[in-house]
Amino acid sequence: MNLQALVRPNIWHLSPYSCARQEYSAGNATVFLDANESPYNPPLNRYPDPLQHRLKQAVEQIKGIPEACTFLGNGSDEAIDLVLRVFCEPGVDNVVAISPTYGMYEVCAHINNVEYRPVSLGAGFSLQSERVLAATDDHTKVIFLCSPNNPTGNTLERVEVDKLLARFSGIVVMDEAYSDFSSVRPYRLDLQAYPNLIVLNTLSKAWASAAIRLGMAFASEEIIELMNRVKYPYNISLPTQKEALAILQKEVQVKEWVQLILSERTRLMAAFARLPLCREVFPTEANFFLARVSEATKIYHYLIACGIVVRDRSRVELCADSLRITIGTPLENDALLDALRKYEA
Repeated sequence: MNLQALVRPNIWHLSPYSCARQEYSAGNATVFLDANESPYNPPLNRYPDPLQHRLKQAVEQIKGIPEACTFLGNGSDEAIDLVLRVFCEPGVDNVVAISPTYGMYEVCAHINNVEYRPVSLGAGFSLQSERVLAATDDHTKVIFLCSPNNPTGNTLERVEVDKLLARFSGIVVMDEAYSDFSSVRPYRLDLQAYPNLIVLNTLSKAWASAAIRLGMAFASEEIIELMNRVKYPYNISLPTQKEALAILQKEVQVKEWVQLILSERTRLMAAFARLPLCREVFPTEANFFLARVSEATKIYHYLIACGIVVRDRSRVELCADSLRITIGTPLENDALLDALRKYEA
């Protein structure tokens, strides 16, 4: 892969902003008069580590990816945006994505004035690599994939993904936000085999830390260096870094939470399938499931009136009259089922 040919020329030659904390390398300093900070109210008076070295080392222990191959962002959305800013020339280049999928790929493309080309999934929400490749041209820089996919919940067929990685000359982004709930081997463990692969992860799902907005991108050192060059200097706050370090110390607890969610997923899906309003429950490898119902929008508003919020996906391609339902606690799941058993069409 010729990385320079894929990167926007101005980004390839960009000299990044030099943070005061990046210039500092000695380990024995106790007086900091370099960054125009207040000397009061420690530790919040100091700028955080711009490259989050300590946090990345903790992530490496959990995810098995070297620090040099790890980017940390303000949610995965920052990483998605940076991919477009690094590789796509506004008004010239385009990106291809499966449809339906996570909506921020399209939003970020439009924000960056990059053409967005959705490609419909096949039967059973299956990935068809030939159809995706047919949508590309000489100006296609990125293909976005999501597995397990949102809102469908299914994992994409590995043989089809491998075809894209082997045959597409641009960047393939694999969003694995829900991989902790899946039994399928994550693509982040295969980064060395695919120099054009970027894998996204997050602490928002299985790690139960959506509020701190910590996303991850794993890729080659060269790609990560480009993303670090373009990102804003102090993109991860000190409180976020501290909270992330704390939750990463709870790996055993997180695995227990995941098992509880998977158990409840099985129970809730089975009970949901027996409801008179249910038409179909789709297979899932995520912490949610998609279900086709009799009157999705009407049922959605009925649940709102009951104090229960789900997601109406009826306007999304291939998801007519479908609700996406996140797995909650047993009490929350029971409240949903009780309300739906009382629903009258």
